[in-house]
Amino acid sequence: MEQGDVKILKKKPIYPVSIELRKYLRFYQRDAKLPVGYQDLLGFYESFPVMDKNGKDTLWESPMYPPHEMERLHNGLKKAYAMLKASGNLRIVEHKYIDRIDYCKFGNSNPFRIKIVNRLNDIYDYFYVKKADASRIYGLELEEIFSPNQVNYLVDGDSLIEEHIAGIPGDEFAKSRLGHTDYNPIRIAKEFVKFNERCMITLLGDMRAYNFVMQITPDFDDFQFRLRAIDFDQQFYEGNLKVYMPQFFKENRPYVELAMEHLTDKTVLQYQQEEQSSIMYQARSEKHRLKELRDVSKKDNISTIENIHQLREGLFRHYADSHYHKCESMTDIIELNIKNVIRQVNA
Repeated sequence: MEQGDVKILKKKPIYPVSIELRKYLRFYQRDAKLPVGYQDLLGFYESFPVMDKNGKDTLWESPMYPPHEMERLHNGLKKAYAMLKASGNLRIVEHKYIDRIDYCKFGNSNPFRIKIVNRLNDIYDYFYVKKADASRIYGLELEEIFSPNQVNYLVDGDSLIEEHIAGIPGDEFAKSRLGHTDYNPIRIAKEFVKFNERCMITLLGDMRAYNFVMQITPDFDDFQFRLRAIDFDQQFYEGNLKVYMPQFFKENRPYVELAMEHLTDKTVLQYQQEEQSSIMYQARSEKHRLKELRDVSKKDNISTIENIHQLREGLFRHYADSHYHKCESMTDIIELNIKNVIRQVNA
């Protein structure tokens, strides 16, 4: 695998949710009337930094709200959690309380992170309240369709609530666990290669180590690993092809070096083909949903002409495929990526 470094120089704008996309969300039961929205949570009067257990700034802040607002916000957030997890069944939050609300100024979506705790056993969960960005919604939908992972979220107006994706942050895993003697480095490298391939085909950008998590599952004779994206803000917006290839971010260098050490060109190709086969089967099994999402996104203005032209030129050079020059939207590019994957698998 090649190494490199790529930087995103300009912050991506927040794209509003179009009427057509809202119809799609309604059909697939992704829309809801939320009791508390993003704007409600912005009503804090001050905040203080949240530090980790080592005293390091986490880039999250703990906002302070007027006392008369706290009960309304907490009750609304519990109802929103019930809607996200149990179709609004309030019995699941009877013994739960909102332990804390955190706010992040870092990144595009400036999310709120909500910690909800079961007072009977102190088991807790997180969920997020964010600005409803069309790019992120398309990313979540493509993750649902093409990856082996399920995603759970709801949209109401300019607000989006999203469940927490559990796992060890990729940067923390690289620092503290990548060399763990009980972990098979080949399995980790294999997962990174497959993750890299999926991001490039589906045009999920900016997958630096802190934007994905590592999930570890003990098996009867070994550990299984899975990389999961947790940030979908950079879904098919950028024009630089390398933005969609995690291998080129310096934050991911430990994973790239692991792959270079333990994999051969032949095994890298094998794992790429395995991921392509998985994507092909998902595209076939979800073809109706994929077509509807394609029809909606083709009408949406969620990138720039310059970025589209730059990306199609980059893909033309990467694959030596002149068909990319005919693509007029990011949706056209993804569609051609998928068609090429199906042709390669069936060849």
